[in-house]
Amino acid sequence: MNLSRLMRHLAASFWSRHHFFKTETLRMIETEISAAEKSHGGEIRFVVERHLTFGQLWHNLSARQRAVQLFSLLGIWDTSANNGVLVYVLLADRSVEFLADRGISAKVPAEEWRGLCRQVEHLFGAGDYTEGARVAIRGVAQHLAVHFPVGAPHSHELPNQPVLL
Repeated sequence: MNLSRLMRHLAASFWSRHHFFKTETLRMIETEISAAEKSHGGEIRFVVERHLTFGQLWHNLSARQRAVQLFSLLGIWDTSANNGVLVYVLLADRSVEFLADRGISAKVPAEEWRGLCRQVEHLFGAGDYTEGARVAIRGVAQHLAVHFPVGAPHSHELPNQPVLL
């Protein structure tokens, strides 16, 4: 177990998520997702987690592995067109992960997701969580609009509200 990571996560247990993602930012995330989903046939979920548990850290769970767990737990993999995308933020690790279901990941190269991830991490690193979240959602929406354009009436399969853990 990495001691500095453990200390970061322990310290993060005392932080308020709302210090980084204020109520206005959370409302903006929901509004942006709702607006974005009118331009494509995909689904976007946004999850913010303060820290991992001691057990997760003991097993050296990475932000990516945690994103995979949440992708499953939140049913993002279960959209009818396999085009759900998770935006996962792990505050204690200062990490952002984009996890796309097989319908969209087959069409968008991993490097494009990594580029978007770096942009968002840069904005978060500068303390601009509102703009970082906006860039994340709009970046995902651009990919979904290209590969899953609006066609038949879109049934919103996943909630648009951000999840705070």
